[in-house]
Amino acid sequence: MLRFFSLLSASFFSLIAAGQQTIPLLTKNNALVLQVDAQKNVNTIYFGEKLGNTAEYAKVLSMYRQGEEYTGVADAAYSSAGSKDLFEPAISAVHADGNTSLDLAYVSHNSENIGKGATLTTIILKDRVYPFQVKLFYKTYADQDVVEIWNTISHTEKKPVVLTKFASANLYFRAPEFWLRNYHGEWAREMQPEEAKLTHGIKTLDTKLGARANLFQPPLFMVSMGKPATEDDGDVLVGSVSWTGNFKVDLELDNRDNLRLTAGISNFQSAYTLKPNEEFETAKFLYTFSSKGKGLASRNLHNWAREFGMVDGHGSRMTLLNNWEATYFDFNEQKLADLLKDTKKLGVDLFLLDDGWFANKYPRNDDHAGLGDWKENTKKLPNGISYLVKEATNNGVKFGIWIEPEMVNPKSELYEKHPDWVIKQPGRPEHYFRNQLVLDLTNPTVQNFVFGVVDDLLTKNPTLAYIKWDCNAVIYNAHSAFLTNQQHLYIEYVRGLYKVLQRIRAKYPTIPLMLCSGGGGRVDYGALQYFTEYWPSDNTDPLERIYMQWEYSYFFPAMASSNHVTEWGKQPLKYRIDVAMMGKMGFDIVISKLPEKELALAQQSVRVYDSVKNVIWHGDQYRLSDPWKEPVASVMYVDQQKSKAVVFNYLVNNRYGQGSVMPVKLKGLDAGGQYRIREVNVLPGSRSAIDAARTYTGEFLMKIGFNPAVRQGRNSVVLVVERV
Repeated sequence: MLRFFSLLSASFFSLIAAGQQTIPLLTKNNALVLQVDAQKNVNTIYFGEKLGNTAEYAKVLSMYRQGEEYTGVADAAYSSAGSKDLFEPAISAVHADGNTSLDLAYVSHNSENIGKGATLTTIILKDRVYPFQVKLFYKTYADQDVVEIWNTISHTEKKPVVLTKFASANLYFRAPEFWLRNYHGEWAREMQPEEAKLTHGIKTLDTKLGARANLFQPPLFMVSMGKPATEDDGDVLVGSVSWTGNFKVDLELDNRDNLRLTAGISNFQSAYTLKPNEEFETAKFLYTFSSKGKGLASRNLHNWAREFGMVDGHGSRMTLLNNWEATYFDFNEQKLADLLKDTKKLGVDLFLLDDGWFANKYPRNDDHAGLGDWKENTKKLPNGISYLVKEATNNGVKFGIWIEPEMVNPKSELYEKHPDWVIKQPGRPEHYFRNQLVLDLTNPTVQNFVFGVVDDLLTKNPTLAYIKWDCNAVIYNAHSAFLTNQQHLYIEYVRGLYKVLQRIRAKYPTIPLMLCSGGGGRVDYGALQYFTEYWPSDNTDPLERIYMQWEYSYFFPAMASSNHVTEWGKQPLKYRIDVAMMGKMGFDIVISKLPEKELALAQQSVRVYDSVKNVIWHGDQYRLSDPWKEPVASVMYVDQQKSKAVVFNYLVNNRYGQGSVMPVKLKGLDAGGQYRIREVNVLPGSRSAIDAARTYTGEFLMKIGFNPAVRQGRNSVVLVVERV
């Protein structure tokens, strides 16, 4: 079957057939094909599975008999406003003379191999009248079937040009219908999915929060073509804007029922004044396409992320014990010293000291004061952080620390000394999010301060092994005392953040950093390129986390997801541990208060996790049983050799008689291989219901399946599948 999409009207087919330039952007399995027509418009003529005969891309156009295309640019590779285009543009601008039109024409293009299977194609477009240029960049990652798109905008007009929209990508699709799966949320309710058929008009996904921008809506979505894609069937694009601030995605059905997608930095209160010879670089838009359902698309992104999209994607991670739920703000050196002993007793790698360790004039005893004053609180920690780092070393564990360096409490020495460092509107009452305001990272002096928070900690404590970077506030009353043009604030804030993170990574390339942001507030690859992991949600109720982690896993590999065992939820400890194992596990419980059997279970779970974590982190993920549809959720990870797999099974419906009535069909195994299955993380003193002596062919396990015997009383079951 021909996998769509011609994206140029049939009326232009004769021009293409006459020998116009074709620009194929290819990965291992897929193709995005652009064409330069006789008028030097660059249009999209095909999107979908790669054809064996590249000459046949030109034939696609003749297969469509849709309504009239009035402009010749409806399917432009980068649509511009004010000239011929009749739909939502990718770019709009006001020229120095007040003209609001753009008409971009092809100048040239080139492609170069840049290593690791990646190819960068650059297309230069120039306005037909004004000295205004756009360079389109398409970076194709062949092995991962992933594409990154972004552009740079520049001009040589005599005076500044104002950019009023500046999308990163402009894609155009043709199919009988389109279905959008996107996400919404709130604190502790992140990553709630919605799926609906796209109808005429514009569906916009965006955020206007500035910092912690993804709280209500992440820049993550899927577009299914022809029908809603399932795990293993259907054509689907999985996309994300790689930008740690305000983003905007517009999806518009045009008069011929084709879909135009534009995505990038939001232009909300962000008209950008571009000086002559200055270059504006957009965010990157990242996508993968799969003709075999959502599961394959997610594995494409996981493979890409581990190779290109995050820090140390092929490396290891530390299992930690956090003090937050054990102490909150109420601790001292002795309490922490006892927790360090608990860390060793539990058997994990690292102790993480959370919020509350700093500030003296306004002690950080709750979230109303002290934020911004990054000096150890001498009452709580008279011997400083260095004492705790040494104590951790003496206990055979490592030490990590929490910071929130982008934020400030009004009740702080920093606010008193530098009110001009704070984002706030002059003359208006301050409005707080978690009793705090955002520091102005457009200001290089503030960037130096934020970098200094990290640098000072690591300079004084070279063996400090982990940093949890939080970001709890959004931007209210957006105004910078540093900037003269307030329309630049939202964009320059993110650029300032990236400058800080780039400096940190240049000096400290290997230290693990958790991207916290109140849970789910920064789930984008723009930020993750500097971090080793992200915090999906402050909601650690394991039942809720099953659903959140399920949805996040379409976009991020398991090793990037920090999952902690806490006191949230009513489920037994084993259930909470088993859910946290499905990613990068940590603990946030009071070890000293655990009953003997639960302590033994927790200690055992660390050993079990150590034996399977590399499969979870680096293996291929398969979703087997959907918690949104079935009483049992099942997720599987298989190593690259197909020799070992881990299968997590959770009861998510507690109604009478619910459980794994039917066998769960496994995936990703060698059909001809022989496998044994054993249950791990069994409660100490209990026997498994699984017969570990039996063997099965991979074919049997994938076609017939295996029943994990999940039911009331066996609410969570973790299986290890090993080739005999």
